[in-house]
Order: sequence, then C-alpha cells, then structure tokens
Amino acid sequence: MHTLAIDIGGTKLSLALFHSGRMIEHALRPTDRAGGPAYMLNQIANIAGGWRGQYPVDACAIGFGGPVDFAAQHVVHSTHVGGWTGFDLVGEIERILGVRPRIDNDANLGALGEAVYGAGRGYRPLFYMTLSTGIGGGIVLDGESVYRGADSYAGEIGHMTIRPDGPECLCGSHGCFERMCCGLWLERDHGRSAEELLRDPDFVERYVVDLALGLKAAIMLLNPQRIVIGGGISKAGDALFVPLGVELGRRITDWSRARVDVVPAALAGDSVLYGALVLAERSKSR
Repeated sequence: MHTLAIDIGGTKLSLALFHSGRMIEHALRPTDRAGGPAYMLNQIANIAGGWRGQYPVDACAIGFGGPVDFAAQHVVHSTHVGGWTGFDLVGEIERILGVRPRIDNDANLGALGEAVYGAGRGYRPLFYMTLSTGIGGGIVLDGESVYRGADSYAGEIGHMTIRPDGPECLCGSHGCFERMCCGLWLERDHGRSAEELLRDPDFVERYVVDLALGLKAAIMLLNPQRIVIGGGISKAGDALFVPLGVELGRRITDWSRARVDVVPAALAGDSVLYGALVLAERSKSR
C-alpha cells in the first residue's frame, strides 16, 4: 500500500510517499501566504501527480497548521495564512487524487508520529508541542489514542495566556504563549530569524522564561511521562534544551513530583508526515 502524507504549515508545505511504513519520496516547498489554498493545492497536485505516475496512492492523510474539526473532517481556520476558513480541503484533495484523505491538526499528527516512530515511543501520556511559525500541542494517551477533547480543540496550548499584559496576538488576545515564543513573532519583534536569535545565549536565557511558563501548564495539568518538542525552533538543540531544563526546574512547584522530561523530536521536520501515515493506515484498515 502506498500512502501519501501531507503537512500544510505556516512556513512550509511538505509531502511524503510511504510504502510499507518506509518513506520512499519526499518533497518540500515554502508556503506562499499570498497564494493561500490555491497555491498549496497546485503544489500538491504537481508533486503528487508526478509520484502517482510511478506508484498508486491507496490512502492519504493531511496535517493542517490550524484548528481542524476532526469529527466533521474540515478546516476551521488558520491564523497565519488567509483563505482557509471553512475551506473544504478534504474534498479538494479527493478531487485531485481520487482518494478521500483524513485530516487532523498538525500538532495532533506530530504527536502521533513521535509517539509511534520517534522520541515518544514507550512514553504515555505524551505531550507533543510544535514550536515553529506558531505553537500547537498534541496529546497521546495509552497506545496510539490522540486526545482531541469534546470539540477537537484539546492541546491548543499556543493560545493560553502567559503574559496578561503582553502584546496582542493574531487571535485577538494578549500575551498568548504563541505570541511570546513562536518563530513568526520572534522575527517580527526582534528583526532577526529565530535560528539567528537562538545562537545568542543572552537571548536564549530570556526566551526560556516564557517558554517554561507555557510548558509548566502542560506539566501541571497533564503530568505527561515525556514532552517532545518539534518544529523548526527545536532544531536549536542543547543551546535551547539545556537552559530550558534549568528554567523548568525553577518554575515547577516545589511540592510537585511531576517529572520534567523534555526532549527534541526525533523525526525532525517529518513528525507530522509520520503521524499522517499512522492516521491514514488506521483509517484504511477500518
């Protein structure tokens, strides 16, 4: 069986083709925010069309960088790229591929990918956080069960307020975790890319304070066995994770014995694609 996995993010679009659990094709394109859904669909059609000339696509799943109504299988909104509100992405991809895909929030699929194939194997509950253009969270319980909540909004840690008097977020609130820590706002606020900023130890020392405040909420509420952080910012490695661990040690309530196990994603930029593989294969087997 050949499975097409699609990751639609605020910075990049990535696709992979899997056969028997092994990635055999991979493609990456930058997101054209002005182009919106039309640009993304055109890129998907071109890339997947080329692969389908060699391999039949039997199943497909999509990780989308924004809220998704999982029960209804449709996109709710994107705060980073216009044109997606209520967009019938599942229907459009089915028209292009002739295969009806499954869709979920990208953080949920990142969590699923790391839980099954990456740094979260054997750790439950697992909390996964994508730290990239925006911030999102995914929760995996026993086995491979993704906890989505009553309305598909569980894990939306990016829009939890950590600085009530902080600057306005794209969502309309002030001082959101995403507003203080994501790559989009780091570049806008400081005039340098997150990659460049995280090479500055003085900046990192200040940055991990807000990062730890957000993660403290996940630790105190969920008591996960492990937290896995994916997304572009996580690639900073020890330069970020060592001072973050120190700051979390300061922030976690003294009487709490909740473990603090925070590691970078093992699948690098492909966590969502592997999660899409799991979702597609699970759906195909039903």
